[in-house]
Amino acid sequence: MLARVLSVGVSGIEGYPVLVEADVSRGLPSFSTVGLGDSAVREGRDRVASAIRNCGFRFPADRVTVNLAPADVRKEGAGFDLPVALGVLAATGQMETAALDRVAVTGELALDGSTRRVRGVLPMAVAAARAGLSGIIVPVANAREASAVRALRVLPAAGLSSAIRILAGGAADEPAEPVAEERPPRWDDLSDVRGQEHAKRALEVAAAGGHNVLLVGPPGVGKTMLAQRMAAILPPLSEDEALEVTTVHSVAGLLPEGAGLVSDRPFRAPHHTVSAAGLVGGGSVPRPGEASLAHRGVLFLDELPEFRRDALEALRQPIENGSVTITRSMSTVSFPSEFALVASMNPCPCGNHGHPTAACTCSPSMHRRYLSRVSGPLLDRVDVRVSLAPPAFEDLSGGRPDEGTGEVKARVARAREAQAARASALLVADEGIGRGGLAAPVPNARLGVAALDAALQATPEALAVVRSAVNKLGLSARGYHKVLRVARTVADLSGEREVGAEHVLEALQYREAPAARSGRRNG
Repeated sequence: MLARVLSVGVSGIEGYPVLVEADVSRGLPSFSTVGLGDSAVREGRDRVASAIRNCGFRFPADRVTVNLAPADVRKEGAGFDLPVALGVLAATGQMETAALDRVAVTGELALDGSTRRVRGVLPMAVAAARAGLSGIIVPVANAREASAVRALRVLPAAGLSSAIRILAGGAADEPAEPVAEERPPRWDDLSDVRGQEHAKRALEVAAAGGHNVLLVGPPGVGKTMLAQRMAAILPPLSEDEALEVTTVHSVAGLLPEGAGLVSDRPFRAPHHTVSAAGLVGGGSVPRPGEASLAHRGVLFLDELPEFRRDALEALRQPIENGSVTITRSMSTVSFPSEFALVASMNPCPCGNHGHPTAACTCSPSMHRRYLSRVSGPLLDRVDVRVSLAPPAFEDLSGGRPDEGTGEVKARVARAREAQAARASALLVADEGIGRGGLAAPVPNARLGVAALDAALQATPEALAVVRSAVNKLGLSARGYHKVLRVARTVADLSGEREVGAEHVLEALQYREAPAARSGRRNG
């Protein structure tokens, strides 16, 4: 007999429908799985057989063949255990099959027949909803995650017997009690960083416009403290953004059991020994890397020159395009990676180059080699570059408390609202303007060239300053547009409709290269 069960697979961060066909026929006892499944799918045969027996059902002593269609797409993970077990029971007439064509099924089976959580349930639920199905049966531990898709009825099943009962019209199991979500570290208030007002202002500009930041200074001046507080001044995630972030973390298997949508912006700080695949994603079965796990949040690279050169160069595409494309012989997948890069570095190997009191012990050749670890093309993709000096005693010893996170976050939120309102107005005036820019509210750092031209609204004085800067500083075309984007953000923070000369001048201050004081040309 033949039975069919609907399931869902995941490729990259996208779900796709999978038809599980189970055929039981006379012959020598065997159990074969076809349809390009990985080792976890193939090993599921033993889990399925044990689960069926331990739940009080009969496993057929016949030839069992399971096909996962489409056969030309690689299937990954143990999430096909439950649909395969249901297919075998349906083919042997041990369960009702009327509802099998209306719901999708996913879940890993333990040997006793209970279900275990699987990766990627959120994109699976989205795919099931797009396919027009009425519901999806998932492990109880994944129920709250799948419930983010409101157009789909989520049916939690604690085990194989529960799934059979649900398909027969019975009640679903109760979702797991929510557990404490594994949140990113919540750093203390921005006012804890004493002094460094120029750097705080730069972080505010970066947060308001989604710009990348490089902090350069001697050890102990507050570079790491500032970077750790970047995520705290970003505006809250919208519902759509939360869905995107949760999808990436779901595919990576980083969601805690019983967790729902991610509510905080990600803050990822990989160690400098991370590989290129760990940073941007990869592997024989492509998985999201740190760049994608930081999507809609902050990617912090402490001691930037200490990272591997190939890993840093691999960041060029995600910084520029907001996505990572990984090609393998069997498939090509894309992961989103729209993050704010915050990097920090010392000015030289000993860290004292330019220090007002400590002497630098590095030779010119050592200094040049150290700075050359960060390539010019990567540096050109950083919008805001800030040099930090040791704070004065008066700043460290107390006095009036500095401005806190709440005030800065409120200004950042108002600037983002201004960008969204301007994007909506431009869409009404000219639909489709810009490349990937204004179909939805995006920060200034992500505006395409055409969208930037429409949003800039620069005064003649501002354009004169930009013209002079291009001629004197030798800005690249990318650097020219980055100055304009930062200037637009500075104007938004000031509540100005037009970009003035003072906004451009502030944006130009953030183009200082880390090697400026050593004689290398800035651009």
